[in-house]
Amino acid sequence: MKAYLKGLLAGAAAAAAAGLCALPAMAGGDAPIEEAPVYSQAIHQISIFEAEKLHERPEVTFYDVNTLEIWADGYIPGAIFFNVGNWKKLLPADKNAPLVFYCANRLCSSSEIAAYEVMKLGYTNVMQMPDGIYGWKLSGHKFERP
Repeated sequence: MKAYLKGLLAGAAAAAAAGLCALPAMAGGDAPIEEAPVYSQAIHQISIFEAEKLHERPEVTFYDVNTLEIWADGYIPGAIFFNVGNWKKLLPADKNAPLVFYCANRLCSSSEIAAYEVMKLGYTNVMQMPDGIYGWKLSGHKFERP
C-alpha cells in the first residue's frame, strides 16, 4: 500500500510540475477523504473589534452557526440561531443587507461554510467573524442565553 501511495504521489507531483494538472486539496477529518471545496469568492473576515462596531448598528444582522449546545451556553445579543434546516427563511429580502456569521472559534468552519452558501444566493454584504463566540466572550463582551 505504501509503495502504491508513493508512486501515486510521485506521479501526481510530476504531472503538476509539468503543468499537466493541478493537485486538488483533500479534506475529510473523520469522514471519507474527498476533494476540498474551492470557492470563487473571498470571504470578508472581520475582527472582534470590527464586529463590536457593527453590532452597534441596527441594520446589521448577526447569525450564530453553532450547535444547539454552544448556542445555549451563550450567543451575541440579538443573534439569530442559524443551524436549522430552513435557514434560507432567516435571511432578509434585501440582498445588500449587512450579515455577520460566526460559530465557536477559529477551528470551527461552520460560519465560513454558511457565509459562502449565503453568498451563492446573491447576498453581497456577507462577513464572517472567525474568532466566534468564544473570542467574543474572552474579549469581555456581553452575551445572552436563551
